[in-house]
Amino acid sequence: MPRFHCPDLLATGAELDLPPGAARHVQVLRLQPGDSITLFHGGQAEGDPGGEFDATVVRMGRSDVRVLVGAHHAIERETLRAVHLLAGITANERMDWLVEKATELGVTSITPLVAERSVLKLKGDRADKKIAHWQAVAVAACEQCGRNRVPVVHDATDLAGWVRAQAATAPTPSSTGAAQRLLLSLRPGTSPLRQATGADGAQRPVLFLSGPEGGLSSAEEELAVQHGFAPVTLGPRVLRAETAPLAALAALTLL
Repeated sequence: MPRFHCPDLLATGAELDLPPGAARHVQVLRLQPGDSITLFHGGQAEGDPGGEFDATVVRMGRSDVRVLVGAHHAIERETLRAVHLLAGITANERMDWLVEKATELGVTSITPLVAERSVLKLKGDRADKKIAHWQAVAVAACEQCGRNRVPVVHDATDLAGWVRAQAATAPTPSSTGAAQRLLLSLRPGTSPLRQATGADGAQRPVLFLSGPEGGLSSAEEELAVQHGFAPVTLGPRVLRAETAPLAALAALTLL
């Protein structure tokens, strides 16, 4: 059954117009009044009951689609461990691919990192447009993979700015401040990822930091270590910037 993200809070018995993107998709699929779809809000607003809702198409307009919201199903397909990804921004469309696949693998949030070696430098309107684009990529990935919780794509920042923001925020059980901090590093003496997390911390949240093409600079790595990041390795091979965090996510979430 086709699945669509809906930014409006959902309630059984309500009638609503689908957002433009979802309406276009329904029209492309040539659905008709009486056809069934699935809706989910995404878990990013107060009052969202989570899960997903049955819905029925009741009207097809030229550019709009109206649906009747049906039964609620308290279904969640989240991982046991929350993983927050702080990822160096990669070049070209590789960041789109990273966001899409990280969402499929169950990432809880993504913070694009403007690292010293990042080819793509974001600020101002360009940054806002990129963040909105990556958030839309995450939504589309949730529609495809069955997740009912859309990961938040935070504003892009550099590592020093991220550290300052974290220091100003009191940690809560669900925040990145309470998470185990891991740094993907090629420096000698790093621990294997599975050894660093340990079997006893199988459900402890993780904040995973990885760099862009060329990795983090030595100064960035030192700053991360000073703020509680433990260096870890994924093995003897050097993975691409968009591959490494996904490999780590798979190891952390596919339990």
